[in-house]
Amino acid sequence: MWESYKKSFQSYLKLEKSLSPNSTEAYLRDIDKLTQYLEAESPNKTPATVILNDLQAFLAWIAELGMQPTSQARVISGIKAFYKFCLLENIVQQDPALLLEAPKTKRALPDVLSIAEIERLISCIDLSKPEGTRNKAIIETLYGCGLRVSELVNLRISQLYLDVGYIRVIGKGNKERLTPIGDSAAKYIKIYIKEIRNHIAVKPGNEDIVFLNKRGTLLSRVMIFLIIKELAAQAQITKTISPHTFRHSFATHLIEGGAHLRAVQEMLGHESITTTEIYTHLDREFLRKTLDTYHPLSQGFHSK
Repeated sequence: MWESYKKSFQSYLKLEKSLSPNSTEAYLRDIDKLTQYLEAESPNKTPATVILNDLQAFLAWIAELGMQPTSQARVISGIKAFYKFCLLENIVQQDPALLLEAPKTKRALPDVLSIAEIERLISCIDLSKPEGTRNKAIIETLYGCGLRVSELVNLRISQLYLDVGYIRVIGKGNKERLTPIGDSAAKYIKIYIKEIRNHIAVKPGNEDIVFLNKRGTLLSRVMIFLIIKELAAQAQITKTISPHTFRHSFATHLIEGGAHLRAVQEMLGHESITTTEIYTHLDREFLRKTLDTYHPLSQGFHSK
C-alpha cells in the first residue's frame, strides 16, 4: 500500500530536493520503520489516515526498542520530510507530523587529543617505510585542516594550492570550500608526492587522487581507521580515537587558542554555527580561566 508513495517520495528527494544517494536512502529507511510499525499495528492505515497519535505511538515504540535520542530525531526528520512531500502532492490535506516533537538530544562531548598526544602519535610513524611518509602526511592533513575522513580519501592533487597555503575541499552535499592548510601539513604532502607517490604505478582513474595505497588506488575509509588505531596503540593512547578525533582536536585547539567561532565554522564546513559551538564546551578548565581573566567580577571590579 505504501510502496507507491515511497517511490514517489524517493523521486522527489532525488530530483526536486537534489539530495545525495546516502541522504535519500536514510530518509527512505526512516519511512520504512514507520510503515513496518503501522502495518503491524494498523494494517489499513494510509498516509492520509495517519494522525499525530499514530506517530507519537511509533516514537514510543522505537524508544522502547532502545533507539538513541539522536537516531530518533533523525527518524522524525525523515517523517516530517515525507509529510511535507505528501502535502505538496495533495496526498494529505493536513500534516500529522507538524506538531511531532523530537526528543531533546544531549550532545556527547567527543574525545580530544592534546597537542602532546598528537605529537606522540606522529612520532610513532616509521618514516623508513614508504607508507610511513604517506601516513605522516595523512595525520598532518587530518589535524592541520580538520578534514572529514571522506574528504581526506577523496582529496585530489588538482585541489591543492600548497604554495598559497590552501586546499579546496568537497564536503557534504558536494559543497566546496577553501580551507587553509598549515605549513607542516603542506610540507609533508609535498614530500609524500615527490618522494613516494611519484614512484607508485597509479591505476587508471586514480591519477588525481592524493593518497594512494600500494596498488595505486585511493585508500578506503577503513584503511584510515586502521592506520590511526595502530598508531594509537603504539603511542599508548587509551582514548577512543578515530579520524574524526583529529577534526575535533583541530577545532578545539583553534578555539582554545582564541580563534573566532565563525572562522572555525568556515574551515570545518559547518552550515550552522551551533554545530561548531560544541567545541566551546570541551575544556572546562579553559573556560574557567577565560572567566577568571576577562570577567569584571573576577578582576575585583565590584560595583559600589
